[in-house]
Amino acid sequence: MGAPAAQDGPAGQAPRRALAYSAGFFRGALPGILAGAGLRPRIGLAGAGDAVLVWGRSPYAPRGEAMAARAGAALIRVEDAFLRGIHPGRGAPLGLMIDRTGGVHFDASVPSALETILARDPLDDHVLLTRAREAMARLAAIDASKYNAHDPALPPPPPGYVLVVDQVRGDASVRHGGVTAATFAEMLDCALQDHPGARVVIKAHPETRAGRRPGHFGPEVARDRVSLLTDPVSPRALLEGAIAVYTATSQLGFEAILAGHRPQVFGAPFYAGWGLTADRASFPRRRRRLTPTQLFAGAMILAPHWHDPCRNRPCSLEQAIDQLEAEIRAHREDRAGHVAIGMRLWKRGAVQGFFGGERRVLFRDDPAAAARVAQATGRRMMAWEGRAPADSAGAVARVEDGFLRSRGLGADLVPPLSLVVDDLGIYYDPGTESRLERLVAAPLPPGGRARAERLVAALRARGVTKYNLGGAVPDLPAGHRVLVPGQVEDDASIRLGGGAVRTNLALLQAVRAARPGAVILFKPHPDVEAGLRPGAVEAAGLADRVLTRADPVALLAQVDEVWTMTSLMGFEALIRGVPVTCLGAPFYAGWGLTTDLGPVPARRQARPDVLQLAHAALIAYPRYRDPVSGRPCPVEVAVDRLATGGPPRRGLALRLLAKAQGAAAGLAWIWRR
Repeated sequence: MGAPAAQDGPAGQAPRRALAYSAGFFRGALPGILAGAGLRPRIGLAGAGDAVLVWGRSPYAPRGEAMAARAGAALIRVEDAFLRGIHPGRGAPLGLMIDRTGGVHFDASVPSALETILARDPLDDHVLLTRAREAMARLAAIDASKYNAHDPALPPPPPGYVLVVDQVRGDASVRHGGVTAATFAEMLDCALQDHPGARVVIKAHPETRAGRRPGHFGPEVARDRVSLLTDPVSPRALLEGAIAVYTATSQLGFEAILAGHRPQVFGAPFYAGWGLTADRASFPRRRRRLTPTQLFAGAMILAPHWHDPCRNRPCSLEQAIDQLEAEIRAHREDRAGHVAIGMRLWKRGAVQGFFGGERRVLFRDDPAAAARVAQATGRRMMAWEGRAPADSAGAVARVEDGFLRSRGLGADLVPPLSLVVDDLGIYYDPGTESRLERLVAAPLPPGGRARAERLVAALRARGVTKYNLGGAVPDLPAGHRVLVPGQVEDDASIRLGGGAVRTNLALLQAVRAARPGAVILFKPHPDVEAGLRPGAVEAAGLADRVLTRADPVALLAQVDEVWTMTSLMGFEALIRGVPVTCLGAPFYAGWGLTTDLGPVPARRQARPDVLQLAHAALIAYPRYRDPVSGRPCPVEVAVDRLATGGPPRRGLALRLLAKAQGAAAGLAWIWRR
């Protein structure tokens, strides 16, 4: 959040112009990524002081090489960085290797910029190595690889096998890595001879598995103790079960080093020659001995130019991992598709945008028909909470708004930036364990505490809340100020999670009885203020001030405590350091962070701190979708959009429907279908 992080990639003098002679440099996201690195592709005749862009060692690269040589211009080679996305070659890359020396990392015949970094850069800086270790742990925790269409639920072969890594025929990394087709046959023979009693598993390349490009091994190699694995098993799980790894130039050899292996390497990839591999080739230039962490730091932090595809700007490796994590999660949760029931007509567009990336969401009104479709197609059933069948717990995932929702009210038909999908229960029903409860009680993942700390600081500094309605705050009376947020009295969080106090009037009476000398400030719920939902109350004699349309963030900065039934404002107070008393059982109660006067579930025995609660509620539980790019995004992008007013407005149809509902609140069934 805030200003983009400084770019980690290698610096170099900017050329006068960056010229390109391949159409790919002018399509999709590539021009924006290159512009972020100071290179704006242009068309023209190269001259002195210019640079010519070519894509690695592609078939079109010689055209640019010839133009650069003829003009005496610099040559810059561009390739994907080592985190690409979900599928090979699809979508904008998360980063590029931009080699201003004219080399490329997979061609060891000449030094590349990456090789120079690994050979010469001071790779013992404490901050750099700490970043590297944390990033390695994060990638392991989310089971990430260069491509991420694998299915973590698929079991790898029984452990104890030798892993042989296949690659696609004719790939540039094979052609320029000192490898031929005969090398792959030799590699398999060596694996069999070196491990005479072990099974050998050959891992097919993702593009071979998808039928796009052939590999070096086909079904005919499966014999005796050799098997060809084409299922999309997690590369990390495969490495965990392997007793040895054999590779030519595949990036999986790099990942094998990070997983603790010393792979047998038959070609000349960037990671060979540094003392971390058993090399069949010689590398006279590579005399330095590196640790896996130093190798990672050079290859993943210092060399690449990482790019934020949602905000279209350079970013750090950590921010690239944030984005990759969001995309991986969306792919894994949506890959089988969904059948949705109980979705109001106006919400279906948002639901399709969130969950229809892999297979379009199918909407059905009849639960029985939806169940038949789900069974026939392997899709998951989901329902908007409150409209799910009463007996469907565990069989139907519940969908609800997230806790950083929009700039405007859901009841006013403003589409959300975040949704939660809960396969156990739903966060506001304490009668059943929810997925959020498990996340609150679980240990933080690698890097989770620092990320939550940055997020909470950004929310506080930028004044972001669930609805972000703003509004002025009048001068408040002096004294011990107690903020009492009003709620929609028929809201499910009160019906399911309320205690003895279930109305705004009873809440005010309880606060006045408990704090007779305090300054009580009542803030009506925005939906109630807008006349969209029930909950209006006559607060005279109970509240010292009724604060209509007041900015909740500004209020929280001026009060001493908050009393609530189940309002989300209690959570927003906690992350801003304001004490909270709960008369119901909201998701944030019962963990030792609030004063609890309501019926808190006995199962909430964990004692997280506020950062653990914030990580669970704002990072791990919701899904976010960037309204500008339409991509799955991390919470940090959503905060930027909410803070800057970036989310697009409602369409004309929703604006007209919202006005109609305001004029005819009693006919809510029309817009809540």
